[in-house]
Amino acid sequence: MKSMMYQAYQNHMDLTAPWRTGAAAALKYLNLVPQGVSDKLFGRLSAALELISRSSLTYTRPPYGIDKVLVGNRELEVTEEVAYATPFGSLLHFKKQNAPEQPRMLLVAPMSGHFATLLRGTVKTLLQDHDVYITDWHNPRDIPLDQGKFGLDEYTEHLITFLDQLGPRAHMVAICQPSVSALSAAAIMSEDNHPARPATLTLMAGPIDTRIQPTKVNDFAKSKPLQWFEDNLINFVPFQCKGAFRQVYPGFIQLTAFVSMNLERHIKQHVDLADHLAKGEKEKAETIKTFYDEYFAVMDLPAEFYIETIRDVFQEHLLPLGKLTWRGRPVNPASIKRMGLMTVEGEKDDICSIGQTLAAQDLCTGVRAYRKVHHMQAGVGHYGVFSGKRWNNEIYPLLRDFVHVNS
Repeated sequence: MKSMMYQAYQNHMDLTAPWRTGAAAALKYLNLVPQGVSDKLFGRLSAALELISRSSLTYTRPPYGIDKVLVGNRELEVTEEVAYATPFGSLLHFKKQNAPEQPRMLLVAPMSGHFATLLRGTVKTLLQDHDVYITDWHNPRDIPLDQGKFGLDEYTEHLITFLDQLGPRAHMVAICQPSVSALSAAAIMSEDNHPARPATLTLMAGPIDTRIQPTKVNDFAKSKPLQWFEDNLINFVPFQCKGAFRQVYPGFIQLTAFVSMNLERHIKQHVDLADHLAKGEKEKAETIKTFYDEYFAVMDLPAEFYIETIRDVFQEHLLPLGKLTWRGRPVNPASIKRMGLMTVEGEKDDICSIGQTLAAQDLCTGVRAYRKVHHMQAGVGHYGVFSGKRWNNEIYPLLRDFVHVNS
């Protein structure tokens, strides 16, 4: 029974928790054994205990871990400050001590089964030249049912509210999935002549029009009727959680799908981790552990948000067809004026293919040509659009200059 799958999973994790706790405690004492005493035996035992202690997912957001950033030739301390919060998300400010005045920027993180901390590298780069805020989404399993639902309308409303908190002439950068909501928020605010409408809108690898060169992800979203997704992927949050009985697309199911796509690679990584731990190769082991600490930190998706995204974005293509609404109001991208528009795509993106984000340029007919910028980055896949060396060295400088010219 699909509604009980999440409950059964949680019961299993609770039942096996003492094993993981015991392994962690045993590992702590084992590490007190002086080096040189049967290193090979204790190394293998230590590796086994650590793998057991790590054999679970976490539903808690990992730390961003951004304590300092280089601004010009000065290293400034960074502190996290919640500027505004709702039950579903926080407007998190990365406040730099003694920083010069810089353009305020809202970085819009996707709701895709992981926390916004996946964008820590993006944030760290942006902090060099911008006053950065991020949409730090909360895990629905921790949100009581009486706080209401969270669908596409609520997501877009959060962006409008967050921009209102930032004030006039802020800039909005949306990564991947929320590009539709970011464009919607910009259109609604422009139509209302909202004083806090963004000065620029940057959409990076976002599914504005998934009819263009459909990917396997797009094909899968259209391969099943909407009812199939509701029946097979939506579960109730277990009774042990604060958000008990809220309907969600569970993080552990999403992660299972991700892992199965590259199962051999993940198995090899854990074999390598065990080998590094047994040999005392701490630096190599730490690299793998750091990756999986983030990868295995999963977040549920509100059922309304997931189902509406499948329907409106991937199956019915409401935005490019001019049929998308927000709170019953038509979303009209042509109403966006006096705003810079930048779109970024990756040549090898197999999640959001070339042309799907560029489509925003044709929809936003009210934006003057000299305020429009499009960049297709050669040699990068989906994640390379907003992380890694080419993001830092080739894409970011273009975004930085675009923002500063339009500030």
